[in-house]
Amino acid sequence: MSAKARTTSPVIRASEIGQYAYCARAWWLSSVAGVPSANANDLQRGTAWHQQHGHAVWLSRALIAAAAVLIGLAFVILLIAVVQ
Repeated sequence: MSAKARTTSPVIRASEIGQYAYCARAWWLSSVAGVPSANANDLQRGTAWHQQHGHAVWLSRALIAAAAVLIGLAFVILLIAVVQ
């Protein structure tokens, strides 16, 4: 398969597979026929919520990493204090 063929192939997302599994006709209407979704506002709110949640998860992981570094630093300081 050429590089050009790979880049022009349609990408099938997991959400599309889920939509097709739930209702093949709804998938066809949106993906093939180009009919806009009747619940576009709900989809936009869901996308915004997922972005906010993703940011919160990222921040949580960053804070956990920072806490681990600070605990390690405190342990090193404690060892230095004990050795002296």
